Order: sequence, then structure tokens, then C-alpha cells
Amino acid sequence: DACADTPKGATVDGKGCPSDSDGDGVLDGLDACANTPKGATVDAKGCPSDSDGDGVWDGLDQCPDTPAGLKVDEKGCPTEVAGRETELLETGMVRIENVQFDEGLATIKAESYPALDVVGLLLKSWPQLTIEIGGHTDSKGSSVANLKLSQARAEAVRTYLTGKFPTIAAASLTTKGYGKSKPVVPNTTDENRAKNRRVEFVVTNKAVLKQEIAKRAASAAPADSTQK
Repeated sequence: DACADTPKGATVDGKGCPSDSDGDGVLDGLDACANTPKGATVDAKGCPSDSDGDGVWDGLDQCPDTPAGLKVDEKGCPTEVAGRETELLETGMVRIENVQFDEGLATIKAESYPALDVVGLLLKSWPQLTIEIGGHTDSKGSSVANLKLSQARAEAVRTYLTGKFPTIAAASLTTKGYGKSKPVVPNTTDENRAKNRRVEFVVTNKAVLKQEIAKRAASAAPADSTQK
């Protein structure tokens, strides 16, 4: 036996030496999860884990702790965050239409969590920004009631984000209720009213965005290939 003290149950070759076909550190014969992808974190039985449940194994997941309900790419990173960042850079804001609350209240419905989580992940990666969370309603109801409700809902969104993402400083987020004073489309159809019931995240220190846009443009510019 060329490999004395081989653990009991491990598969060995003709010389008595064990193998680890998938290279996860757990010997064949003892590995309960053969063919684990290289780089995945495994337990004592050789089985990989997926802590955030996004379908990408720990160790291979470049965006751990992704909130539940978000679609991710092959690296485990939410696909919508990049799109929202583009919106932020181009417009200075992110708009989420028809965020769902309990009727007449500021209680956020669970179906709105994934959309808010995308914004939370984005803001988490931009700690230098200061943001106004603006609450907007459709035209139903009185102006006074809508103003009060939209303010409460904007505050509820801030509370949700800072609770879900502790690294987002509450001081960087202000809130303002606009009620029905700023519709984006006429309140003439149910579809339009849904668009007007929205939450907007508006950057209030836009100079930071301008600096980042200039920085990215400079890094993307082709190198000067002029021959001298």
C-alpha cells in the first residue's frame, strides 16, 4: 500500500492511493456529491451550498446574499441592477412604477420587494450619492389625503431599504410626498394611473454622477495610436 492511512470508504487505485476526481478536497468514495464544479465551496461530504438560493453555488457566486426573487446571471449577480444603473447615469434618477401598498395605507406589499431590492443593491454600490425618495399617487382621492399618503409611503420605502441593506446610510435618503401633483401621464386610464402611482429615487448631488460619467467615458475611450 503506497498510501497508508487512507480513510475508510475512500476509493483507491492499484497502489492503495485515493483520488479526488472533482478536486473539491473530499475523496472519491466519501464524496456524496461527485462532479462538483471546480471552485464551489463544499461541506464535509463534498456537497456544494447555495446560501442565497439564487442557483449559483457558493464560491462561484460573485454576488453573495442576493435577495430572494431576483433573476441572476451565470455569475450570480442580479440582471436588473445594471439596467437600473444605466437609468441612473442617464437620467439622474430611478423610477419604479406601481409599487404596491395595502389600500389607503403605507404598508408595502411583498410583491414589491424584488423591485425595491434592485434599487437597494444599486444604492449600496453608490454610497456617495444622496437620494430623495419621492412618493407619487394617481388622481383618485383628495389632494390633502394623497399628499399625506405619498409622504408616508416614501418614508416606508426608506425604512424598508435601510432595514434590508444596513450599509445604506439613512442620512443619505430624504423623503418627499408629492401626492398627485406630478403625474407623468394623464390620469385617464387604469394603465396611466398605474404609471402615476410610483416611487422615484432622485439624485440630489448630481455632480457625483457627472464625475462618474466622465470617468467611465475616459476609461472607455480608445488609446491614442498616433505614430510619432
